[in-house]
Amino acid sequence: MAETVDDKVGYFQAVTGITDTDLCTEILAAHNWDLQLAVSSITANPSSPSASTSTSSREPGQSAPLVDAEFVAPPMPPPPPPQQQNQQQPGIAWKLVTLPFYVVSGGVGLIAGTVRLGAWVAGGVLSRSLSLLGLAAQSGGGGGDRLLDLPPSTAEAADFVAEFEREFGAGRGPRFVAEGFSDALQRAQREYKLLFVYLHSSDHPDTPAFCGGCLCAEPVAAFIDENFVAWGGSIRRTEGFKMSNSLNASRFPFCAVVMASTNQRIVLLQQVEGPKTPEEMITILQRVVEECATQLVAARIEAEERLNNQRLREEQDAAYRAALEADQAREHERMEEQQRLEREAAEAENKRKEEEEALARAAQEAAEKEAALARRRQEKAMALGAEPEKGPDVTRVLIRFPTGERKERRFHSSSTVTSLYDYVDSLDCLKAEKYCLFSNFPRVPYGPEKHNLTLVEAGLHPQASLFIEIEQ
Repeated sequence: MAETVDDKVGYFQAVTGITDTDLCTEILAAHNWDLQLAVSSITANPSSPSASTSTSSREPGQSAPLVDAEFVAPPMPPPPPPQQQNQQQPGIAWKLVTLPFYVVSGGVGLIAGTVRLGAWVAGGVLSRSLSLLGLAAQSGGGGGDRLLDLPPSTAEAADFVAEFEREFGAGRGPRFVAEGFSDALQRAQREYKLLFVYLHSSDHPDTPAFCGGCLCAEPVAAFIDENFVAWGGSIRRTEGFKMSNSLNASRFPFCAVVMASTNQRIVLLQQVEGPKTPEEMITILQRVVEECATQLVAARIEAEERLNNQRLREEQDAAYRAALEADQAREHERMEEQQRLEREAAEAENKRKEEEEALARAAQEAAEKEAALARRRQEKAMALGAEPEKGPDVTRVLIRFPTGERKERRFHSSSTVTSLYDYVDSLDCLKAEKYCLFSNFPRVPYGPEKHNLTLVEAGLHPQASLFIEIEQ
C-alpha cells in the first residue's frame, strides 16, 4: 500500500506541478485518495461540465471548442461524500490551494511584485550610492547592468527552450519559439499557420521517451516546423501551468493545436494526450492541417488582397502627391519667374530714374558752375577797372593761352601781379581754375608768393610776355 500511495503522490506532483509532498498527500487524503478527483479539482476548466474527462482527438467535422485566451481559473473542489463527513477536515494549506487560481496567483503576484519593487528600489539606491563613492565595480564591456529584464512569459519560454535542448540535444526537435504564448499566437497569425502547443511535465515517466522518440524524431520535427509555429512550456512554470488549466490537460505527455479566434479567445483544434509514435503524431497533425488548409489559405488570400489594396491605395496616394507636388513646383517656378521679371523691371526703372536724376544733377551742377564762372568773370572785370592809356607808368602785358590764343592789355605799373590773374579770370578763354603765369626767357613763375608784388617789382615793366601753365 505504501508503494501505491507514493505512486499517486508522484503522479499528482507531475500533473499539478506542486513540489510539496506533504501538501500533495493532504490534498489526496482530502479526496479519499481519488487521484482523478484530486487532479480535476486543481486543473479542471469550470466552464466545462465534464472537466475530468478530456478528449484526446476530435472527429472530422466536429466544431472546435473555444478556449479563453486569458486562461480560465480552476473550480472549487466538490464537497466530500457523506461517508467522509466525520473524517478529519483539511488543514489551512489545502484551503489555500483550493482557492480560485486567479485569487491565489493575483495575491501572490501582488505580494511578490511589492517585494521585487522594494528590492529593486533598494538595490538601485545602494548601487547609486556605491557608484558615487567610487566603490561600484566597473564593467569591462562599457555598458551597465540591464535594469529591465525580459517579460516573465518570454523568460519562461526561453528557459524551456534552453532546458529542452540541454536535455534532448541542441538542434533536435521542433524549433520552439522563445516567446510568450500570446506572442507565439500572434506570430502564427502573421505566418498563417496553426500553433502547436507542447506542455512539458518533467516528472512524468513517459515524458523522456515521448520527447526523445517522437518530438525529436526528424520527420515529426520537420513536419511541425513546416506547418506550425511551435510553442512549449513547462507546467512547473506560471504560463505553462495556466495553459494546462485552460486546455484541460489531464494526461501527459500533452500536445495541442490551436488557432486565434475573436475577443481574445483561441480555438482548440486538436488535443494529443499520452505517448504517441512518430507515425501516429504525423497522422494526427496531417489531418488537422488538411482540415484547416482551406481556412488558412482563405485567410492568406484575404490578407494578400488587403495588402494589395493597401499597396494600390498607397501607390495612388503617392501618384496624387507626386502630381500635386509637381503642380505646386510649377506654380512655384511660375511665381518665382514672375517675381524675377517684376524685380528686374523695377530695378531697370529705378536705374533709369537714377540715371535721369544723375544727368539732371550734372546739368544743374554744370549750369551752376557756369553761372559761378560768369559771375566770377564779371567780378574780376569790375575789379580791374578801365584799361589805362599808354604812358611811362603803364605796363603792356601779352598773355598766351594753352589753346594758342593771345590776349594783350595795359596795366598801371603800380598794379600787382594779382591783377594779371584777375584779367585772365575775366576772360572766357580758360576753363581751369588752377593755373600759373610764367615768363619764358628766362623762365620765371609768378606763383602765389609773388601775387602781392607790383609789376615793376616783379620785373614786368614796361612790357612782358607771359604763358599760362595749367596745374594738375
